Amino acid sequence: MYKDFANFIRSNREDLLVEWMKEMEQQADSRISDIVTEIMCEETSHEFIDLIISNVTEAGITFNEKLDDFAEKVVLLGWPVHFVTSGLRIFGLLVYKAIRNEAFFVKKEEEAENDAYYRFESWLSSMYNKIVTAYADTWEKTVSIQKLALQELSAPLLPIFDHISVMPLIGTIDTERARQIMENLLMGVVKHRSEVVLIDITGVPVVDTMVAHHIIQASEAVRLVGCQPMLVGIRPEIAQTIVNLGIELDKIITTNTLKKGMERALALTNREIVEKEG
Repeated sequence: MYKDFANFIRSNREDLLVEWMKEMEQQADSRISDIVTEIMCEETSHEFIDLIISNVTEAGITFNEKLDDFAEKVVLLGWPVHFVTSGLRIFGLLVYKAIRNEAFFVKKEEEAENDAYYRFESWLSSMYNKIVTAYADTWEKTVSIQKLALQELSAPLLPIFDHISVMPLIGTIDTERARQIMENLLMGVVKHRSEVVLIDITGVPVVDTMVAHHIIQASEAVRLVGCQPMLVGIRPEIAQTIVNLGIELDKIITTNTLKKGMERALALTNREIVEKEG
């Protein structure tokens, strides 16, 4: 039904591409210019036009694969959705003007021209919806993957020696992150067969009642799976806050530095650091 449009675009591909890129340069803001080189923009523009043509000329599965690949590429390039959608809108206007100038429509009969215009608008609207949907789906997947990666990095459990692991915490701790800390601690302790785990709060700026409560819960959970928890990196102001809050840490070994905590952990596992002579 729409193959005549696809054939027209294919025949006038280079001219349309040049005009379209000129228009898109005017639409692009500084963010786009900073992240996309001219060569990359031209390459992506070629792919975009090929994608539009393939919407008509190729089978649905093949087109959907190309669409997903294109959407993933522009998301990774950092193109905002309004830039993508405005690109399709501008391209559609250029194609329609070129079609009219080429007398592609049968201008003798207004009814025929209106019918062709209606078909063109229907085709463009369908393409628009497919691209926006693919972009949104790819964006959601990308954000989800990045969120999971950040969660893992925000509370890593690092095996330092046999049976000794360290979890360095940096930044504020909210309820969601506290849950991630608990999960990573328990899974990591079992995975690495840790006998001692050091929870390093040197990089945690504030320890209030909620943070302390979460740390105690995590420590108790670790103890239940047969591992000795240690809280290291307690600065004077944090120690004072804990005392003022009336929080009991009598079941948790505490030290003010990671170095002292490591020495204590080695002692608990019947080891020590010895300076080698000579």
